[in-house]
Amino acid sequence: MGETINVIAIDMGAESGRAIVGQYSQGKLSIEEVHRYPNISVRLPDGLHWDLPYLFNQLKIGIRNAVAKLDQLPVSVGLDTWGVDHGLLDQNGSLTFLPFHYRDNRTDGIMEEVFDLVPRSRIYQNTGLQFLQFNTLYQLMALKKCNSPALQSAVHFLTIPDLLNYWLTGKKVCEFSIATTTQCYDPIKNDWARELLLELGIPVHIFPEIVPACSLLGDLLPYIAEETGAFGLKVIAPACHDTGSAVLSVPAEESGVAFLSSGTWSLIGMEVDKPIITDQSLAMNFTNEGCVGGHFRFLKNITGLWIVQECRRYWATHGEEINYTDLTRMAEEAAPSIAFIDTDYQEFLKPGDMPIKVQKFCRETGQKVPETKGEIVRIILESLALKYKEEFTNIEQMAGNRIETMHIVGGGTQNLLLNQFTANALNRKVITGPVEATAIGNILGQLMALGVLSSTDEAREVVRNSFDTQVYTPSNISGWEASYERYLSIRKLE
Repeated sequence: MGETINVIAIDMGAESGRAIVGQYSQGKLSIEEVHRYPNISVRLPDGLHWDLPYLFNQLKIGIRNAVAKLDQLPVSVGLDTWGVDHGLLDQNGSLTFLPFHYRDNRTDGIMEEVFDLVPRSRIYQNTGLQFLQFNTLYQLMALKKCNSPALQSAVHFLTIPDLLNYWLTGKKVCEFSIATTTQCYDPIKNDWARELLLELGIPVHIFPEIVPACSLLGDLLPYIAEETGAFGLKVIAPACHDTGSAVLSVPAEESGVAFLSSGTWSLIGMEVDKPIITDQSLAMNFTNEGCVGGHFRFLKNITGLWIVQECRRYWATHGEEINYTDLTRMAEEAAPSIAFIDTDYQEFLKPGDMPIKVQKFCRETGQKVPETKGEIVRIILESLALKYKEEFTNIEQMAGNRIETMHIVGGGTQNLLLNQFTANALNRKVITGPVEATAIGNILGQLMALGVLSSTDEAREVVRNSFDTQVYTPSNISGWEASYERYLSIRKLE
């Protein structure tokens, strides 16, 4: 196909959002950022919320900037966001509450209360999803527990990207990949987990139709077309979960490779045709989330560079603004292997005072307490790499074979020190790139919906033809093996 096709990807992360224009021509894709904005949560008397009206305005600014930038009007727009969070609509289509942030503490203890009603094993058999206290299921149960009028008056449930798509088009549906993050979806029946929801007293009628990834939703509402100048723009649901889009851009040529989507969260796993729901996967708390083409990401959700981000934010609020490049340089210059943390330790999931939390963890586990910023960041990066090894080992065990290559995509690939640490810890070849994996996967999903690309294999070939990758080979294997044994011993002390 010789003509150039322009599409817009709106990629909303927990830290920031971007509007990126993708230009596809003759088997190659180029991208350009046309708008970037911070995603700042809002603390209100009832808890921590996302500022959805602000994000929707930023979305429209991104579309308007893309239209102004291009000589040829874009054909479509697609958006992706984080998972689990949601809005509820009343009979008039209005929000019954401002969507909560998944880091809000209202779900503390709810998961255990749910297990008293329905056994953990049965919930896993019905959903195949990793147990995290902020999963949608427990957010809804928190609303039910307090007899929330917001739930009682709800007529429609929509995840965050589905809600934004509704505001763009007027269409109330839920895209497959984002539905699978809720722990309200049954991947065996390919439907909402209706029996489980009924047993827990969650109203089933609020859950909408589920549409496949790469679905055409419709045109922009007329007033938005007027505001943005994007007349005739089609709205497409790519993989609306950011990791679902990121995995589509993994430039693997062969099957059986592992992937790591690296950013605020780290998601490590492999792509499978059918969900893996076994006693072993339950014991290891692995999850099954949807991919383009109806496949599944069998993976583990790990607290990622969020810990470094929170350290940086803490230091900035105390008068020391330090960029990530300088923090990584400080870490590289710090002494290796002085202590380790469990990156998934409960206290690290919550915002606030992160350097102090790292020091406290080291002190309470009998390790050397880091004093400098470089030492703190190095401990975090080394511990992340060792956490990757722990979960990579579990993946190999469940796959029943040795995996030779790890593909790392996403913004975290810009941390070259963490990439090398990962290769060292895994003792495997690591291939990094592309950096803008989520936005690229979003664009590829739109091109598939438009019929420009015919398959995931063709989409990944476009990635290989269009974007550079970097290869890391492992070093200091014995030193990292010794560190891993120490790391595991610290994990046992929690």
